[in-house]
Amino acid sequence: MTNNQKQTLEEVQTFEGKYPKQIWSLFFSEMWERFCFYGMRGMLVFFMISQLNFQEKEANLQYGATQAFVYAFTFIGGLFADKILGFRKSLFWGGLLMIVGSVFLSIDPHAFFFFGLSFIIVGTGFFKPNISTMVGELYKEGDNRRDAGFSLFYAGINLGAFLGGYVCVAIGKGYLLSSVIDEAHRWNVAFGLAAIGMLVSLINFWFTKRHLGPIGLQPGHPDAIVKTKALPKWVEYLVYIGTLGLIPVIQLMVSKTEFTDYFMYTIGPLTLIYLFFEMTKVEKAERHKLIAALVFILFSIIFWGIYEQSGGSLSIFAAKNLNDSILGGLVHLDPNGVNNSGGALFIIALAPLFGILWIWMARRRFEPNTIIKFGLGFIFLGLGYYVLFGTRFFAIDGIASLDIFSLALIVITVGELCLSPIGLSIMTKLSPARLQGIMMGMWFLASAYGQYVAGLIGANMADAREGSTLVEQLLVYTDSYKELGHYSIIAGVILIAISPLVKKLMHGVN
Repeated sequence: MTNNQKQTLEEVQTFEGKYPKQIWSLFFSEMWERFCFYGMRGMLVFFMISQLNFQEKEANLQYGATQAFVYAFTFIGGLFADKILGFRKSLFWGGLLMIVGSVFLSIDPHAFFFFGLSFIIVGTGFFKPNISTMVGELYKEGDNRRDAGFSLFYAGINLGAFLGGYVCVAIGKGYLLSSVIDEAHRWNVAFGLAAIGMLVSLINFWFTKRHLGPIGLQPGHPDAIVKTKALPKWVEYLVYIGTLGLIPVIQLMVSKTEFTDYFMYTIGPLTLIYLFFEMTKVEKAERHKLIAALVFILFSIIFWGIYEQSGGSLSIFAAKNLNDSILGGLVHLDPNGVNNSGGALFIIALAPLFGILWIWMARRRFEPNTIIKFGLGFIFLGLGYYVLFGTRFFAIDGIASLDIFSLALIVITVGELCLSPIGLSIMTKLSPARLQGIMMGMWFLASAYGQYVAGLIGANMADAREGSTLVEQLLVYTDSYKELGHYSIIAGVILIAISPLVKKLMHGVN
């Protein structure tokens, strides 16, 4: 038996202290993968407008389409991991595809823009849900330290998002290293850094495997957690070949946003039908838990539709309607860089505190249940958008304060910390072992719909702003943010009101 399988699952899950030691390695693998992903994400809208000459409305729709496909493919990646590849091989395959895509973009981001993005989209689908599922496997069922672990893991996500989100776009725009990188190659270097980050992530995970025991092994492996019959090797190879064959299809669908509409109208109903089919095979209590998971999933679509203005409309708002002075003028920063990475920085600072807070409250038996945490997430998100509305009262000639904008990001971050890391955790708690990857994929598929909705909202804002003055643009944007704040608060109140019913469906899971 090889070294990385000597530990049993019981030994992995039996640990002292707040966190299992393996979570730190997974933390760093996810951090560098997020450096790659958020580096790409942070550059999308600005690059499309400034380098590809897209109109603002078109750029918002394109952003929503790209992000929707990224998260939609997490469902497919989770499905293949559960049934064929296992979490480890799925993660490696996804990472390799992300590296290839980033390399193409670094060679010529103008010529290979959609081709490179297609590799990154499919690669993220194989990587993202499966590393999150492995974090959940580090804990025994009912271990109340799980939420704290996911909060710490979420800090790793956002450390990568902070570094990639600021550094890559700042290099592309010439705010960083402009003295050593000539203007003609700034975007090449920016996309190339994303490839390097992903390579570091895979190298780190290679050394992590030996400490995971049976977690993430391929279905059919004699030491795998879920015992199934081994599939023929050609099935695994067919997944790899089929994935590569999908790349030109994804390229076409991403480059033509009307195809995104058809895809989103189809993939959601199909996945629900498949889930209902799987639910017929489980016991009543497990079925109730899956229904509760669906409640979280459906409400998360609303959350991400509002939250994910950061990559679309807020990116344009930051470029045109914000000054570059923060802390009362003591520091000058690129507003786009703050928009792309500010929320991640605040999560890095606050996530460990939230993890400790949940443990402290659990020990004293007054930790709010997960559905109430979700409701609080919506309420803080709404309050953050009210602060964004308030930027109009600190504006001069249509240019608003970066300080007030940053305050809004802090409030929104509190809402995100109440929802997103807890969402990852609850999917692993409510899902039967054989459906873990699928349910994690559905969680990210909900994010896909949220991204899609976010693109539509941003496009409507851009359409209303076309040809208007900076003051008029500011008023249109901030009015829209106020409306989004209303919707978020209403959703939060509804969630808290139905929490007793959902808690009953969860059968003791908190």
